[in-house]
Amino acid sequence: MKLRHLAWTLLALVVLGAAAAGGIVAMNLRGEDPLPAQAEAFQSTPQLVERGRYLALAGNCAGCHTTRGGEPYAGGMPIDTPFGTVYSSNLTPDDKAGIGSWSSAHFWRAMHNGRSKDGRLLYPAFPYPSFTQVTREDSDAIYAYLRSVPPAPEPNRAHRLRFPYDTQAALAVWRALSFKPEPFVANAGKPAEWNRGAYLVNGLGHCIACHGSRNSLGATETKLGLSGGLIAVENWYAPSLTDPHEAGVADWPAADVVALLKNGTAPRGSVMGPMADVVFRSTQYLSEADLTAMANYLKDLPDAPKAEAPAVAAAKAPIRRDAGSMARGAKIYDQRCAYCHGDQGQGAAGAYPPLAGNRAVNMARPTNLIQVISHGGFLPSTSGNPRPYGMPPFGQTLDAAEVAAVLTYVRGSWGNDSAPVTQLDTMRR
Repeated sequence: MKLRHLAWTLLALVVLGAAAAGGIVAMNLRGEDPLPAQAEAFQSTPQLVERGRYLALAGNCAGCHTTRGGEPYAGGMPIDTPFGTVYSSNLTPDDKAGIGSWSSAHFWRAMHNGRSKDGRLLYPAFPYPSFTQVTREDSDAIYAYLRSVPPAPEPNRAHRLRFPYDTQAALAVWRALSFKPEPFVANAGKPAEWNRGAYLVNGLGHCIACHGSRNSLGATETKLGLSGGLIAVENWYAPSLTDPHEAGVADWPAADVVALLKNGTAPRGSVMGPMADVVFRSTQYLSEADLTAMANYLKDLPDAPKAEAPAVAAAKAPIRRDAGSMARGAKIYDQRCAYCHGDQGQGAAGAYPPLAGNRAVNMARPTNLIQVISHGGFLPSTSGNPRPYGMPPFGQTLDAAEVAAVLTYVRGSWGNDSAPVTQLDTMRR
């Protein structure tokens, strides 16, 4: 009887395991059209190539697929993740190293379904969870452009991921839980310009990859939208685009949002860190119409959920700051910062941003302030701001305690009233 019971238990486990495996396979194949039996005849034109070049800029494809000093789109860029390092692939038309042997259907499957030519599941460091919304027409245009760039025989580098994240089985489970191919669906209740902005922000622009939070498996929390997120490994915080206290632009004139995306600076803010690279490589080259569409979509994002009344009351309670730390911070500020940012944190118009009332200074997370003081901060060089002013790094001259002190002082002076920065905070830089 015991042997029979054990046999039935094992059989049940086998059946359950097979059912789970079958479910995972089915979920990884959902929404996927079979490849054509024969390679289709792809007709490219100069207009299609130019359209693809523009779309590749909108998606900032070169940002990940071109190394510093390397051949355009030859891949090899290391992308550090909490699970290990993923290397970007060669997108040039080289037959062996790149995508020269790929058809436009293969490329579309990679964009829409996250699957390589040989059927392998791709790692979501390639942001196909966002690119899945890209239309087949736009995918074909990007494909046409990539086939026009010079072929580069640089072989793809093997990823360096920890077990079990380096297995296709683990990736299949992740996809079953976290990814579903979905086309972009226009909102019939919104104008065409708004829908164009939504397509660019959520699809090609893959803004949620940085401005969205992630769960323990590294998947973006799509239900939370563009509510802000810590960029893994880089230790930059991409602020919420729905919160007026962070990077929400609902009350900005659309022209100012366009200026920020095109020039890297606007009357009420500027970009640094990873966003400076996005402006430099991508958004500064977009058309005025597309930037305006993005601005109108971003301005229409729903506000972040309001805090409950008790939390609001607690937030308004006076913040206690150590007098010694404030005095130490004031001295550092006078020696290192006041020359540019002013004795009262007023800044200098067109050169150095004001610190008084600056929402980047007053964000709940001091992450970006610590990065800027430690490593410097530089606006992108753009046609509208070709010689931007920058912030020199002080990480080599200020220790963790001094960085904490000066930031505590700045966040508690000239009307600013944000939480002190601790030495522990600065040691995470």
